[in-house]
Amino acid sequence: MTDQPSAPGPTPTNNGHNGQTGQPGQKSALQGLPRTELPLTTKDFKTDQEVRWCPGCGDYAVLAAVQSFLPELEVRRENIVFISGIGCSSRFPYYMNTYGMHSIHGRAPAIATGLAISRPDLSVWVVTGDGDALSIGGNHLIHALRRNVNLKVLLFNNRIYGLTKGQYSPTSEQGKITKSTPLGSLDVPFNPVSLALGAEASFVARTIDSDRKHLTSVLRAAAHHRGTALVEIYQNCNIYNDGAFELLKSPDTRDDALIRLDHAEPVRFGDEGQHGVARMPDGTLRVVEVEEHGTNSLLVHDAHAENPEVAFALSRLADPTSLRTTAIGIYRDVYRPTYDDLLHQQLAVAAQDNDAPERERLERLIAGNDTWTVTA
Repeated sequence: MTDQPSAPGPTPTNNGHNGQTGQPGQKSALQGLPRTELPLTTKDFKTDQEVRWCPGCGDYAVLAAVQSFLPELEVRRENIVFISGIGCSSRFPYYMNTYGMHSIHGRAPAIATGLAISRPDLSVWVVTGDGDALSIGGNHLIHALRRNVNLKVLLFNNRIYGLTKGQYSPTSEQGKITKSTPLGSLDVPFNPVSLALGAEASFVARTIDSDRKHLTSVLRAAAHHRGTALVEIYQNCNIYNDGAFELLKSPDTRDDALIRLDHAEPVRFGDEGQHGVARMPDGTLRVVEVEEHGTNSLLVHDAHAENPEVAFALSRLADPTSLRTTAIGIYRDVYRPTYDDLLHQQLAVAAQDNDAPERERLERLIAGNDTWTVTA
């Protein structure tokens, strides 16, 4: 458990946040949460714990971005929780002056699910890595996504196991030479965005640790989304996998390698917008030259499309080895009822059955109608 924030005073009257979600008219995940009485600052979210990541690690940039943007949400620190699993990124709760838990390997989504559905007054965040979330924690992750629990998942992807000193991970490229794969990895890597979309996640996005403006905008949108929001963050491990995302970061190559998704805008990239993404006659998406195909042929990104097939196709544009033509931004942001809300509706219905004594109601609920009486 992290150091607890300062003892809370009386709970302030909450009239609900007015923050907009990605879709107009939809309820923000922040509505109903207790608000701060006084403005918070970045410093309010920092702890007295020494940050123990390797110098130059991309985790520092993500931590700074989270600590900087949280004050604008105007949610009390006592009502924010960070839950992590095991890995370098999972030290995150120690450095956030909120409530938190450094839990067990791969189980952070399960623990966060229990907390989120039992405490609707909390903003619940999961911090995990590519190994923690996609290997031992794979089942917990996909079921949290399909259930649409009201929590946010920050998946730090450095394409390596860093804490255990450099073994290949579920997102390492095929042929990756590491201590555990001296002749090269045989595994085909997971694409976390594709996986999340396949699990019917209602909010899926990708961003990069070193792009502070983009990272913050994606975190902001995720915070307001009501339901499970998965944000994959490309995060450099400068000790065991340095430069894994250099093609997408270097000023010399990023314009031609990185596709930025903006809702309701044509999908195009390049230093002069000379490249674009178009739908082919067979329904697939392909990178094209705008001058050759024309602007009218370009795909217009729709993050609110109910059917995730186009978002999935966009996630498959990235080369699985080099990551060339990787799309970043919000792939999908749609509304569907959350598991939390549906569960509380059922509890309300169950509570209306007050005719019988409590013990009898409990026994009837557990046993149901299919019971037998066995006599001698």
